[in-house]
Amino acid sequence: MSVTDTAQPTQRTQPSQPTRTVAFVAYPGLTLLDLVGPLQVFSALQSVRDGFRVVVMGRRLRVMETDTPLAVVPDSTFDYTMDPYAVVVPGGLVPTLAAMADRSLLDGIRRAAAHAEVIGSVCTGSLLLGAAGLLDGRRATTHWMFRDLLTSFGATPVAERWVEDGPYLTAAGVSAGIDMALHLVSRMTDEQTAREVQLLIEYDPQPPFGGIDWGTVDIESHAPLAQQFLTEVLTGHPDLLALLRR
Repeated sequence: MSVTDTAQPTQRTQPSQPTRTVAFVAYPGLTLLDLVGPLQVFSALQSVRDGFRVVVMGRRLRVMETDTPLAVVPDSTFDYTMDPYAVVVPGGLVPTLAAMADRSLLDGIRRAAAHAEVIGSVCTGSLLLGAAGLLDGRRATTHWMFRDLLTSFGATPVAERWVEDGPYLTAAGVSAGIDMALHLVSRMTDEQTAREVQLLIEYDPQPPFGGIDWGTVDIESHAPLAQQFLTEVLTGHPDLLALLRR
C-alpha cells in the first residue's frame, strides 16, 4: 500500500495536552542528514498538528560545522531546553567518535534525557548515548561499521533499520533517521498523520541501484578502518580507547 492510498489532509486542532518538545542535539562535526532528516519530519508534523515544538539544542548558541560545507546554529541550549518529550542525538564520523570523550556534551545529553519519554539517536549518535551511560542493558543499533562497539557500553547490537527498547529508539546509518522519525510520529500521533507527513516530504525512496544487499557486505573487512579512526581520535583518552577495543 502506498502512502497516497491512505494519507488525507488533517485538520489542525487545538492540542488536547501540553505541547511536546522534540529536541535535537547539535555538536561540531555531526553528519548533517542525521540531524536534518528527522528534523524535517518533525517540522512537517508541526505544520499539520498543533501541540508539537521542535528545537535544536547545543551547549552554546554558536555556529557549528558539519561534515558538509553547510554549518548549523542551534536555537536553544541544554540549560534552556526544559524537560523535552523526546531527545534525538545525530551521529557522524571522526568528530562523533571524539565526542565520546567530551564530558560536557555527554552531561548535556544525560540531563536532556533525564525526564524524556523518548531518547533517540541516528547512526553513531547511539555511541554517544552509550558513552553517556544510557544504553546499558538495552538493544540498540548504529552504523554497520561501528555496530559491535555498542557492546562496550553494555548494549546488545541489533542489525535492524531502527530498534526500540523501552524509551530508547536508535536508528542505523544516516538515512535510517527518517524512517525512525516517521515511526516516532506514528507513535506520538497515529498512522494517518505519519503517512501525511511522509507525503508532505515526498519520502518515497527509489534508489537507482536498488536496496543494499547486506548478504554481500563484508563488515569484518572494515573493522581495521573503524579501529584506525578510534585510535586517531581517542589517543588522549586511553581508558575509553581500551574499553572500545575489548
